[in-house]
Amino acid sequence: MTDAPEPRIEARALYWQGHGVAEIARRLGMAYGTVDAWKRRDGWDDAPIVARIDAHVEMRLMQLIALPEKSDRDLAEIDQISKVLERTARIKAFEVTRKELDLNPNIEKRNAGKKKKAKDEKNVLTPEQVQDLIDAFDYGLYEYQRRWLRAKGQYRVRNIQKSRQIGATWYFAREALIDAITSGDNQIFLSASKAQAHVFRSYIVQFVLDVTGVELKGSPITLWNGATLYFLGTNSKTAQSYHGHVYLDEYAWISKFLEFRKVASAMATHKKWRLTYFSTPSTIGHQSYEFWSGATFNKGRARADQVDFDVSHQALRAGLVGPDGQWRHMVTIHDAAAGGCDLFDIAQLLREYNEQDFRNLFGCEWVDDAQSFFTFAELQACMVDSWDVWGDFTPGDARPLGERPVWIGYDPSRSRDNASVVVISPPGGNQVKYRLVEKLTFTGSDFQAQAEAIRKLTLKYRVEHIGIDVTGMGQGVFEMVKVFYPAARAITYSVEVKSRMVLKAKHLISRKLVEFDSGWTDVISAFLSIRKTMTASGRQQTFAASRSDETGHADAAWAAMHALDRVHFDQFDTDTAPAQRRGFMEIFG
Repeated sequence: MTDAPEPRIEARALYWQGHGVAEIARRLGMAYGTVDAWKRRDGWDDAPIVARIDAHVEMRLMQLIALPEKSDRDLAEIDQISKVLERTARIKAFEVTRKELDLNPNIEKRNAGKKKKAKDEKNVLTPEQVQDLIDAFDYGLYEYQRRWLRAKGQYRVRNIQKSRQIGATWYFAREALIDAITSGDNQIFLSASKAQAHVFRSYIVQFVLDVTGVELKGSPITLWNGATLYFLGTNSKTAQSYHGHVYLDEYAWISKFLEFRKVASAMATHKKWRLTYFSTPSTIGHQSYEFWSGATFNKGRARADQVDFDVSHQALRAGLVGPDGQWRHMVTIHDAAAGGCDLFDIAQLLREYNEQDFRNLFGCEWVDDAQSFFTFAELQACMVDSWDVWGDFTPGDARPLGERPVWIGYDPSRSRDNASVVVISPPGGNQVKYRLVEKLTFTGSDFQAQAEAIRKLTLKYRVEHIGIDVTGMGQGVFEMVKVFYPAARAITYSVEVKSRMVLKAKHLISRKLVEFDSGWTDVISAFLSIRKTMTASGRQQTFAASRSDETGHADAAWAAMHALDRVHFDQFDTDTAPAQRRGFMEIFG
């Protein structure tokens, strides 16, 4: 075997090294025409660079392989040349397929790792998406919301009394999100129940989805920058281990508020954390009233050390720092309208609600429940965190209660107020209480739409009873419901019927035999508006909710009582019936 390459191959190699045809012919002792013919026939000038490299490497490799004895240096060179050949082979393949994978087979493995990493990294937002959210948050804020935002950077504790439906929960959900994505700080949302706390989550998820197309996952939501958003009920045992900025929603309706406030404030002990309390007012007997009015701050202090708190609307409408260091702000519906909120028809609301209820719900006025037939304390005792307590109830399912029976009550609108539907799960098996599991509210007098909503409930639950007030507008809905649920029961109001229903509800509520979610503060308001009064003749006692053809409220309460009307006096056990009746009469008094 000779070490010399074939003349044609050697001539080509010399040409690709830069030697001319004449020089190659002299060097190899060949005719010029022969070398020139090889160059033209084999296309030496047209060969790509990778083919030229390949030829040199291949020729050298053949020389090394032909050596009878190889040194370590020869073996190392063979290894290096083999790697060059592999590389040029990939380049040739890439020139055909144009796939980067042909250049580097490790790309597939690396990309798989990236995909897995990207899949594991949930809730990631780019800098551009963060800026889009900041811009969207700033756009369209009302004046009072901008006041809250300014106070966020100035005060550690914000305490806000507000009208209903002015966008407080919506605003604070977005404020907290923007703070989380820009600072990396944890945000903690606390409400009377987990269901209510998850309203914050739904606002946040929808906001991010609408602006960026990214759907945040998880509960709690952990962001790519380390910030975590927690959504908690008032179970203090689950709240003690967290730390972050705290938002306490509808605090005036939370049971044992002062006790829970200690837990909530402990989560924001460090000076960097902020606390934001906001709520519509409840009753002056609730512990939150002392907190709002400053009585809690003065409690235990010597008389000389006590300070006065001005919590009047006039003092707080622009925001004011009190002696306890809290920044207090009061926003009535009129303030909201003056601040640019055009979502309300105030004149219409004044027709729908009596003066006292309007002042409470929309004027930030605390209620004295001394005149109410149902007390705030007994109603609050019926409030539970339904997501924690009702293990058999899954509101997101097609059949939330499976095959458990339910009772439905419908209260029609009068001339201007709302209509309501309440679904109650009665006692049975291990369940010993009447649970209000769902409620619907309708505005307007579209009978067909309201009847259709009730029909859908009959598909969702196993319905045993539907009680409908057929007074006035309720008759139209009743006739439609009878088509798909012939057993629907008409309730015609009279002094006796109304008294029976109210006393029955009082009996059950006062004995803590009724439960509803702690976030349903409107249910408490509805029952509190019911008062004992006299008939127009002055001869009989009856019950009213300050409603007439011109005013309306307590819709949810009456709807619940229409459902509970399934419980009749004669259903009580024979031995206990007289005692139960005496109990009702004692309550009616």
